[in-house]
Amino acid sequence: MRTAGFTESTWGAGFVLVASVLWGTTGTAATFAPDVSPLAIGAVAMGLGGLLQAAVAAGQIGVFAAALRRQWPTVALGSLAVATYPLAFYSSMHLAGVAVGTVVSIGSAPLASAVIERVVDKSLFTRRWAAGAVLGLSGAALLCFADAGHGGSGPTAAGGWSTPAGIGLGLVAGLTYALYSWAAHRLINTGVPSRAVMGTVFGIGGLLLMPVLVITGAPLVASWQNMAVGVYMALVPMFAGYVLFGWGLARVRASAATTISLAETLVAAVLAVLVVGERLPALAWAGAALVTGSLFVLTLPAPAKRYGPAAPADGPDGTSAADRLNLGGKSPGTLALSPAVNTADAGDEIRGILMNGADPGQSPR
Repeated sequence: MRTAGFTESTWGAGFVLVASVLWGTTGTAATFAPDVSPLAIGAVAMGLGGLLQAAVAAGQIGVFAAALRRQWPTVALGSLAVATYPLAFYSSMHLAGVAVGTVVSIGSAPLASAVIERVVDKSLFTRRWAAGAVLGLSGAALLCFADAGHGGSGPTAAGGWSTPAGIGLGLVAGLTYALYSWAAHRLINTGVPSRAVMGTVFGIGGLLLMPVLVITGAPLVASWQNMAVGVYMALVPMFAGYVLFGWGLARVRASAATTISLAETLVAAVLAVLVVGERLPALAWAGAALVTGSLFVLTLPAPAKRYGPAAPADGPDGTSAADRLNLGGKSPGTLALSPAVNTADAGDEIRGILMNGADPGQSPR
């Protein structure tokens, strides 16, 4: 994966971005199965997709089973969040419309993720993340307001209570998305490969969703079109998308990953126009432009300059100040961050370590 001009954090951002594009197709895909409930759509998508991830990663899960068992509270929290997220997300889109449901669910996740990291991991808010989050959330808000001004796009959007209920469920979806992203990132930081982590967390989450699928999934087999929608949702956005997301979480912080995933709102809005036939006003396109701008802020390589405390002088052992800044005073290959690196932006934080010999498949911390 090492290519001239690209760092591990850039690859990680790219993986998350591609995953977000795939996720952005789910709302539009669900409209092709109008007889299937949002609970069934969520259960088949995340449930079967999670079980597929577990099957593919079975070998690595067995190898790292002991390490995963030692972290069982984090595994349990992540798995419960995985099972809750699709039920809240697709119900939010059903009640408030595709655009509003997607924007609220995905748009609230970066803030929730950053707060979780700040409270639990004591991670500092970074300048690049703050700039990207402001642009992305502003764009998401414009998309939401523009859609609301047109009466919503969902079949029940005019139902009075349905839009507030959909927004509330969207906030639940954003929180659970942030929770399982943080849990997966934390497990990867213990040295467990991303494939084993994602297979375990999403596999258990998929098992938890199976009763919901059994109860609500009959319409999925009522027609070939409904079945095709279910298969697509499970294989492409959920299975392939979350494999890519796991690779990304091994290279960038959860708060950066959830902010980059704001691209999902842009993709959903464009597909709503091109495929579903919705019409977006100028305000919505302005919001889409801001979301795009946030992605450039978060994914483009940053200049070498750091904004942390002044670099100390060269050490008595001859180690340069730059080396000690990047390596936290450790020898090359040691995964430690200095306070200066912790105040850098999310992309620079990962880049400073991984470009000094860290295994790209291992934890960025």
